[in-house]
Amino acid sequence: MTTTRETRLYQVGTFAAGNRLLPLEVRTVAAHGDRTNAITSGHRACRGCGEALGARFVLDAAVRAAGGDLVTANATGCLEVFSTPYPESSWQVPWLHSLFGNAPAVAAGMAAGLRARGRATRVVGQAGDGGTVDIGFGCLSGMFERNDDVLFVCYDNQGYMNTGVQRSGATPPAARTATTSTAGGVPGNPFGQGKSAPLIAMAHEIPYVATATVADLHDLEDKVTKAMSVHGARYLHVLVPCPLGWAAEPHDTVRLARLATESGLFPLFEAEHGEVTSVTPIRHRVPVDEYLRLQGRYAHLFGSHPRPDLVAALQAGADRNIARFGLLEEG
Repeated sequence: MTTTRETRLYQVGTFAAGNRLLPLEVRTVAAHGDRTNAITSGHRACRGCGEALGARFVLDAAVRAAGGDLVTANATGCLEVFSTPYPESSWQVPWLHSLFGNAPAVAAGMAAGLRARGRATRVVGQAGDGGTVDIGFGCLSGMFERNDDVLFVCYDNQGYMNTGVQRSGATPPAARTATTSTAGGVPGNPFGQGKSAPLIAMAHEIPYVATATVADLHDLEDKVTKAMSVHGARYLHVLVPCPLGWAAEPHDTVRLARLATESGLFPLFEAEHGEVTSVTPIRHRVPVDEYLRLQGRYAHLFGSHPRPDLVAALQAGADRNIARFGLLEEG
């Protein structure tokens, strides 16, 4: 069953519904005066940081769903660095910094310890794509296999942005990073490498898996709320554009997240016990080059020596996603 609301209040030119158009009871958590403010002002995120926006909405929705009784484990990465420069912290919830690669194991240990003490406190684990898809992948798989009672959230900015914009297992094909050069005709990140963490999570047949972006905060909050209503291992993969690493304008962060879904490059879906249960259809389909041209990491595809062959390959990947998940609404 889908967790999204049947609200069709598209504004001309934006294809989105603002909070002011919705009844108070169905507005986002951010619209309420009693919001948690799990991560508050004073952090040092870059201007336009998608991860800061995503984490704020994820944790506020999770705290509300848990009735305020929640703790979180956070891997090393951008989110940890910009939110907790010693001796300061922007977190307003019990928060633990783990190593780069063991946040899923630490979160699982926290859940086990709380259960042993007879506590019903809920646990959320957090990491970027480097700490999830690469360095922490073994710990994450173990968490899934044991079905530990943890919601693990990956904030995917598609690279190791905190340490110099290196390639991760979530970096898309043809993207330029510090370790995937475009000099001398090299196409950037090779095609056929990397992995899809949401699909691997589905293969573990855990109770709940979902993808989301910072372009649709209602959908993001709904999926967090749904995940918190379930016990056992749960996984949420959130696309959070990075202006620095993507060489994009800070004001385009939400626009890029929306174009990623509208092009089919980042499908939005939910799955339970290994089966897809709902998808978010594309309402306004766009070609992938609308998304690519806003990012300097793809500039080599459109410069004085354009690579239409690589753009076509990326379009083919988006088309496969659209067909695989049935992302186009009939009519």
